[in-house]
Amino acid sequence: MREFDLANALLSDPAALRQRAREDGCLFFRGLVDPGSIRTVRREILELCAEAGWLDDASPVEAGVARAGVAHVEPSAEFMVVYNRLQRLESFHALAHDEALLAMFGALFDGPVLPHARNIARIIFPRNLKYTTPEHQDFVHIQGTEDTWTAWIPLGDCPRELGSLAVMPGSHREGVLPVHAAYGAGGVGVRTDHLPYEWRGTDFATGDVVVFHSLTVHKALPNETTDRIRLSVDYRYQAEAQPVVQDSFRPHHGQIDWEEVYAGWRSKRLQYYWRDRPIRWVEWSPEHRRTEG
Repeated sequence: MREFDLANALLSDPAALRQRAREDGCLFFRGLVDPGSIRTVRREILELCAEAGWLDDASPVEAGVARAGVAHVEPSAEFMVVYNRLQRLESFHALAHDEALLAMFGALFDGPVLPHARNIARIIFPRNLKYTTPEHQDFVHIQGTEDTWTAWIPLGDCPRELGSLAVMPGSHREGVLPVHAAYGAGGVGVRTDHLPYEWRGTDFATGDVVVFHSLTVHKALPNETTDRIRLSVDYRYQAEAQPVVQDSFRPHHGQIDWEEVYAGWRSKRLQYYWRDRPIRWVEWSPEHRRTEG
């Protein structure tokens, strides 16, 4: 698998940044996001995992070492107990509003940025290979405008063997692909053996981020470590003038509401931040998630 093309130099040339985005449907940046903020989110999530008995007692919490024999999968009942607590973390939602991320998307969209509120975290246990996220496009889950972009950020260093992300640049040109049922996050995948593109990936360091168009095909690599949990986040962004579905502004999985999410927050700055935006709402359709066969 070839390395991502580095896009850091394009941050000072918005026109070139947009051209690369049109061609590849993805952009990879080294050190774009503040590592300190990432470590804070990582620590707080791992503390929740430790309280649930998911981590090895003999290892530091920050190491994210899974307890032997423990492997929970989203959205099982055991997983969701911890995940709904994670959704209440102010640091987790605040990271989506990182200044460098918003500045980059402002250049990419050439105008005001609308961050989605449905922020997603992944807690991937080692050797649980059956549930590795398959090849897929995000549009079938997000909808609204096709020009929504996802930022995938690992919470800590994430080499390939820990289950980093692989992306297929150029695949967004194929439009919305048919889906089939699959294990892993999202529950659907797409076929890629007929596509004339190659996979790209890398060993991510803390602060690295890859962003990609909602039609760009991507997948997780399997977590092949013997004992380490992989943590990552998915944040979505679009131009403010583009349409969006209301589900993108509800807590992920919808098992808790915003009042529950915000109950312990220290600041109100990001609470309901979208309510004063001129948002154009559209309906979500099940058509794109209708599986083949």
